[in-house]
Amino acid sequence: MFAPIFEKVAADPASTALLGTAQTRLFPAGEAPEGVAYPYATWTQIGGSPENYISNRPDIDSCAIQVDVWANTLASGRSVATALRDVIETHAHITRWGGESRDPETGSYRISFDADWYVHR
Repeated sequence: MFAPIFEKVAADPASTALLGTAQTRLFPAGEAPEGVAYPYATWTQIGGSPENYISNRPDIDSCAIQVDVWANTLASGRSVATALRDVIETHAHITRWGGESRDPETGSYRISFDADWYVHR
C-alpha cells in the first residue's frame, strides 16, 4: 500500500550525502519542518491499486508517488533529483518527469517526477 521510499533513500550513500544522515531531509508531503535546510525532498502518494486475483488475496500493491526536490539553486536541486532518480529506479519505474520551476515568493527551485512502485505484502 505504501512505497518504502524513505527506507531506500536513507540507505543510499549518494542520496544521504546530499540530504543528510542524522535526519535525512526526505519528508511526506506537508511534513517538512518549518525552516528545514535546503536541499530537501518530499513525496506524496498520488495513486495505486492492489494486484487483484480471482483465486486469492493480492500479494502486491502498486503505488504511484510524486517526488519533489526543493533547493536554493538549480544545480543543487538537479544533483538531488539525479541521486533520488538513481536509487528509486532500482526499486520502481519512473513514469513522468515533471519539470523544473521556481517559486516566485521564496525563490526556491522545485524539480518533480513520478514513479510507480510495486510493493510486496
